[in-house]
Amino acid sequence: MKTRITELLGIRYPIIQGGMQWVGRAELASAVSNAGGLGIVTALTQPTPDDLRREIERTRTMTDKPFGVNLTILPAVKPPPYAEYVQAIIDSGVKIVETAGNSPKDFIAALKEHGVKIVHKCTSVRHALSAERNGVDAVSVDGFECAGHPGEDDVPGLVLLPVAARKLRIPIIASSGIADGRGMAAALALGAEGINMGTRFCVTKEAPIHDNIKQALVEATERDTKLMFRTLHNTARVFRNAISEEVVATENRPGGCEFEDVRPLVAGARGRAALESGEVHNGVVSAGQCIGLIDDIPTCAELLERMVRECREHLDRARGWMD
Repeated sequence: MKTRITELLGIRYPIIQGGMQWVGRAELASAVSNAGGLGIVTALTQPTPDDLRREIERTRTMTDKPFGVNLTILPAVKPPPYAEYVQAIIDSGVKIVETAGNSPKDFIAALKEHGVKIVHKCTSVRHALSAERNGVDAVSVDGFECAGHPGEDDVPGLVLLPVAARKLRIPIIASSGIADGRGMAAALALGAEGINMGTRFCVTKEAPIHDNIKQALVEATERDTKLMFRTLHNTARVFRNAISEEVVATENRPGGCEFEDVRPLVAGARGRAALESGEVHNGVVSAGQCIGLIDDIPTCAELLERMVRECREHLDRARGWMD
């Protein structure tokens, strides 16, 4: 397959693994890259910039294909040393960065100076246009169906993607609700030149997640996600389990709640422990509505080959209706 995204990133298929906290490690990133997509190592999964350097080197022992690093920039009372993580990426010779959260404008010049291609993840067209003006090379557009933070506009991909395609000049990557070749075909028809998947890659053999979690996602339906933090204006879509149910119940109690009221439930360390131990109901598990489309646990290579084959079949089928 050949699009501006495959050309920009030097990959065989325009399929990118989402930069997922606790999940974007060497094992998964290398497997996706070896399968012809773009694997992503998640910077902030690593406790320090030096740990990130070591994870990048570990990834290189597993693949000789291109891979990238995700850097999610979020406001915090005591933020991580973002500039040091950027320097670790540059020093390690990584040539592709996926940024998310706040604008990456403070780091664009340094990354560009070292030949790094920048893909910025957005949840609205206005943010995508801002990223384009700031000089990123491509944008990944997250619709309301996505796992994690879909923003506060509640616009699904079926509308968000064609609006973005009409207004942007740089290539667009579709990032929400995609888990199979049918969804990939739809994204390309809507104007995207690649796709980004998080939840679907969580349910692969190489994902560093306990099998209990993977099996729970296989058995789930499209109705088994929950929107937390709506009342705090920081919406997050996660798997419907005991933790997310309790968080939403706390938010909806008379008088509402503050973040401190739910902090022990949603702590990152607790979510990581759940992913590693397989205790499905003991931590936050991010998941998009595409869990309703997932019914097996393939290798990354099996998944990508199947998706590309299905994508071509569905595009050919649609073209056939025009003869």
